Amino acid sequence: MGEDPNDARPEHAPPKLDLNKPGPGDEPPADRPPADRPPAGSGETVMIRPARGGTPRDATPADAVPADAAPRDAVPGEAVPGEAAPADAPPRDATPADAVPRDPAPPQATPTGSFRLPAPAPGAGGAAPWEAPPQNGGSTGTAASAAGSFGPADPSGTSGSGFGPADSSGTAASAAAPAGSFGPADPSGTSGSGFGPADSSGTAGSGFGPPSGGFGGGFGAGAGGPYGHGQAPAAAPGWAGAGTLPPPPSAPPGSGPGGGGGQGESRPLQAVAVGLLNLSCLGLGYVLLRQWIGAAVCWAATAALLLLALPADADGVPLGVLVGYGAVLLAAAADGARRGLRASLSVGAAARRLVLPLAVVLLAVPAGGAVAYGSARDEAREEAFQQSLLARLATADALVKAREGSRFEVAESDYTTALDTYEKLALDHPGSRAAKLVPERLDAYVTSVSKPYADKKYCEAVDPLKHLRGLPDTVDAKVLGDRADGFDEPLAQSLYECGAGELGRDSTAAAHEAFTELAATFPESVYVGRTEKLVGDGLRKAAAPLSDGSASDPCATTEEVRTRRSGVAGLKGYELSGPVADADRAIQKGVFSCGTKQFRDEEYSDAVKTMDQYAKDYPKSPQTAHARTISIAAQIADHEPAAGKKLPSATVPGGSRMPMVVSNDGKDAVELLYTGPVTGKITLRACGTCTNYGGIRGAVDPDAKPCGGASSKYPKATLQLPAGTYHFLQRRAGGGFAVAGETKSSKAEIEPGYTYTNCLYVTSGL
Repeated sequence: MGEDPNDARPEHAPPKLDLNKPGPGDEPPADRPPADRPPAGSGETVMIRPARGGTPRDATPADAVPADAAPRDAVPGEAVPGEAAPADAPPRDATPADAVPRDPAPPQATPTGSFRLPAPAPGAGGAAPWEAPPQNGGSTGTAASAAGSFGPADPSGTSGSGFGPADSSGTAASAAAPAGSFGPADPSGTSGSGFGPADSSGTAGSGFGPPSGGFGGGFGAGAGGPYGHGQAPAAAPGWAGAGTLPPPPSAPPGSGPGGGGGQGESRPLQAVAVGLLNLSCLGLGYVLLRQWIGAAVCWAATAALLLLALPADADGVPLGVLVGYGAVLLAAAADGARRGLRASLSVGAAARRLVLPLAVVLLAVPAGGAVAYGSARDEAREEAFQQSLLARLATADALVKAREGSRFEVAESDYTTALDTYEKLALDHPGSRAAKLVPERLDAYVTSVSKPYADKKYCEAVDPLKHLRGLPDTVDAKVLGDRADGFDEPLAQSLYECGAGELGRDSTAAAHEAFTELAATFPESVYVGRTEKLVGDGLRKAAAPLSDGSASDPCATTEEVRTRRSGVAGLKGYELSGPVADADRAIQKGVFSCGTKQFRDEEYSDAVKTMDQYAKDYPKSPQTAHARTISIAAQIADHEPAAGKKLPSATVPGGSRMPMVVSNDGKDAVELLYTGPVTGKITLRACGTCTNYGGIRGAVDPDAKPCGGASSKYPKATLQLPAGTYHFLQRRAGGGFAVAGETKSSKAEIEPGYTYTNCLYVTSGL
């Protein structure tokens, strides 16, 4: 029906009427004397029945609840919801006893759509024409009705405690009805617990009874009760009393529990309690006021916040959401306080006293939720931070894994980056999960970097092991621990093995580089002694073919041994003087063997160079003289190949020798080289007075012969030559008309018993 349980008015109030203007037929009889009018403050409510053939303008709406109807939520035996006024409290809006009577006023419309009409004159017998008949057969007699029976209130207007007639004295037949039953009120006018009329004093009954007067009776309440709507006039017998209209109400009618339009008693603490309950994020203030729409809004806002906030993440709730939710809470608190200021709560007094403490306690809900969410958000942030650190750790791990087995010079940059990440995680975030994993990652790092050593790739392992051995200089000791210890031996072994391998691959320079670093870094290492033996034995082995003359290519072998010898001699920190000396002797033999081989191979120019260098490098060698003769023979053979048919002998032949006098009839010095049974060379100085033959001289003196003058004028030299075939080569030093380095070869047979002369001269075309 839309009505409030505590208000018998229809949901849609009838149109307001101007109560100062009496309607047609509403004026009391004009001939009624003033003395017959009821005293001021009395009045009666009469339901105007619609006239036949039409509906009066003030007819009660079809959906109005009758004044004597039981409340919708009433339960037999229980009090009507709402706050009942104390039994001894005077009606809130009752007219004082000494009030001055007013002039009769036009009838006024009641909340139910009825009008208040003047009461009949005092002493007039019988009921007024508009007086409502007794309900349910009730009477004003003194007989008490049984419990739960129905009857009108007593003549004093006191409401009964049950639905039974009041006695003639106005005393309700409460004796016959137990507490909580339905019956008339007691003689004092105190409200009963059932449905009965209000008493003549205006005290509210707790049930549905005819109003005793005043500005409309509520659901079981008089005009002065907590749910009354105005000031009650003096009571009259029956359902309505005669009298004048009451003064205007002090406030518009309330709207029941939680109503915002009521003007009841102001309760600031109740308003605070309702507002605080709404601040609990649960809309409990609206629940207490039975404002379900407002409660639903609060619940929806809280649910939306929870959906957005949970699960808690590192970013937290957006500021705009928090501001919006806070605005909703504040608005709900303010609205709840406004509504609760004058609202009548549907809870008992004992429970009402607990509302404010409960509201304060429930503030712990949002506060605790905020603290819990803050803790969860902090945990989420911490988790996000931990995950970021673990991501950095994983990135470093990936770098190490990707570079495992790569050459260190290529992977060094990534290894350094990963190591720097490990160190920063351990030092900057020591309590993090990532930091706790750093020791394990460092072990993996060492394993990855040293993998070439584990794979016996010793030359590739040298640089990684040097890097690991040098970690204490770059990484904090607390982070590194003792992981850098124990790399001396692997590094020394790698240097030794690398050098040995390079020696085997004839990469002497790389080997010597490794050996030099080994001796410099680990001078006391056992690998130093091993290196000495390895290098010395290797050098002796290389030089052995030269020493025993078994080298198939003494020239190449000599160069190889020479190079290795130079490298070995340059090694510092090793005792290799013995092998070096042996190599020197082998090289000396190798050089001589190389020269002779070149001579036999008719590589005369190379043989000359080799033997000349041998004579220069080893002047005290027993083979130096032989080397010179081979060089001379090679020079002659270079111009006269026949001279190279036989390698000059290392020994001087015996037997007789024939003298050969050699004279220089030239203007410049001359060198005469000869080879045969013996090999040698002589140098004759220039002849200052000599001239060239041929040309102009031949034309002037055609009979002139070389060395034809006195023998004393020519520079001379005498050779003692064993018999045999000799090849000669004269080589001018240059000067006059001779060309420097100009040569001339000749051949001669030396026979025993003869003396030979040899004149050296120069011819020219001039």
